[in-house]
Amino acid sequence: MKGFSKLAIVFILTMVNGEWSMAQPFTHADTLRGSNGPGRDWWDVLKYDLHVKFNLEDSTISGWNTIYFKVLKEGGLMQIDLQEPLILDSVSVNNTGYEINKKFQQFQKDRNVYFINMPYFKKLSKSYYPFIKIFYHGKPKIAKKAPWDGGLIWKKDREKSPWVSIACQGLGASVWYPCKDYQGDEPDSAEIHITIPDSLVCVGNGRFRGKATDNNGSATYDWAVTNPINNYNIIPYIGKYVHFSEIYKGELGNLDMDYWVLDSNLTKAKEQFKDAPKMMKAFEYWFGPYPFYKDGYKLVDAPHLGMEHQSAIGYGNGYRNGYKGTDRSASGWGLKFDFIIVHESGHEWFGNNITTKDIADMWVHESFTNYSETLFTEYYYGKEAATAYITGLRKIIKNDTPIIAPYGVNREGSGDMYDKGANMIHTIRQVINNDGLFRKILRGLNKTFYHQTVTGKQIQQYINKQSRINFDKVFQQYLTTIQIPVLEYKLDGYKLQFRYSNCIKDFNLPLKINFKGTRWIKPTQQWQTLSVYPEGDSNFSVDSNFYINTKKVE
Repeated sequence: MKGFSKLAIVFILTMVNGEWSMAQPFTHADTLRGSNGPGRDWWDVLKYDLHVKFNLEDSTISGWNTIYFKVLKEGGLMQIDLQEPLILDSVSVNNTGYEINKKFQQFQKDRNVYFINMPYFKKLSKSYYPFIKIFYHGKPKIAKKAPWDGGLIWKKDREKSPWVSIACQGLGASVWYPCKDYQGDEPDSAEIHITIPDSLVCVGNGRFRGKATDNNGSATYDWAVTNPINNYNIIPYIGKYVHFSEIYKGELGNLDMDYWVLDSNLTKAKEQFKDAPKMMKAFEYWFGPYPFYKDGYKLVDAPHLGMEHQSAIGYGNGYRNGYKGTDRSASGWGLKFDFIIVHESGHEWFGNNITTKDIADMWVHESFTNYSETLFTEYYYGKEAATAYITGLRKIIKNDTPIIAPYGVNREGSGDMYDKGANMIHTIRQVINNDGLFRKILRGLNKTFYHQTVTGKQIQQYINKQSRINFDKVFQQYLTTIQIPVLEYKLDGYKLQFRYSNCIKDFNLPLKINFKGTRWIKPTQQWQTLSVYPEGDSNFSVDSNFYINTKKVE
């Protein structure tokens, strides 16, 4: 296969404790999965039209995906991702009778990737939109600990009825359907046609288009998404579902808020899901209009903890406040709301509206969404409560590996992207020192990058530009190292000496301190002296809203 080497191994350097060190080797397969290579870069996905039959008796699936795409430049080798043990059967091009199958050796398999040789497309104009229809079948990988490991989930509810869904963030949507499994290329729309036993209900993303039954006891549920959607967000939920709904009067008018729950959970859901319109009110205030009015908003009972499946949020928090009934912050405020409703819905703005091209930049999704919990708390309970919540999360931070992972190999960074990333954003907010401007930046991010895929650098540069403060060193410190800056200080009557240690070169985070009153300082790695005369209270502390450590030295 031209342009690819099966033997290629890339070694990635990462910064640990301020020094570069050799990390694990990455393989040819990692590069194929995580990069926009020559089998991907010449075409842009426009639409998925997905048809899948779920065979509950033997946990197999079968069907096809029609991929409509735009030709960006001359190309002929198309990379289609489909994870083993699923099997690609054949490909039909434009319904013209041009068939690609194994018999004619017109596609080649490389583990979880199929390269389809399509010289037919080499001379197509950029204004021509072809499509391919990919047929497949098999028994897909089963998730062992969804949503953390990913795969299909074949369970039964309390009434022993089938309860089936999928969680595949990170692992990739190709675990259950053939696609261009690259986060930087979202289909502009999608149709989902799921065939299941007629005794069950299928809930999908977007709007319900109808149900068709046949003579063998099966039914096909049709759902459609009219907005761009990431591959891993396209998810069916199959079970004994019932439905209730309400209209939320939001910034862009009436928003349909639908709730699909197991019939045994209906009474509990009608009470617990009152947090959903509360969430919507707070987040439209902070982030701007809900990004998917055309597709509506749904909460769906899920056979796992929860996931941010666009316009069909997976809910599995047991109808309890907090995170499975606990307060992650240990402040008390985390029990005032349902963590999964608030957190996973926050991803509709950061993760679904704004999506990173590479999962190495997943901090954009998780840091802002984790901080949305703090903003929800602040909206309803005030700043003091919000401060207690965000600072309480610091005890969970591990500082094990950098938050930003190597690019181009489908790797996420440390789980610290949640709590540490949120505390970084909270620290940046303190330096901006203007809540009106901070809110404008959050809303501006969602407006400027509306329905787009981005890099982490774009987000950083936007914040720098809008705040007129260069936070490059701050982002570098908290996202690419595991060092938490230390402010060393000495006290001598009316004199305060201070400097930064345990940080990158030229780290320049300003700090609000308490020393003979409240004031700002701009520490560097060189000792500085602040003299405040006459003497008064010589106690010293850094405002707790800043995520740093302090050390008194003699």
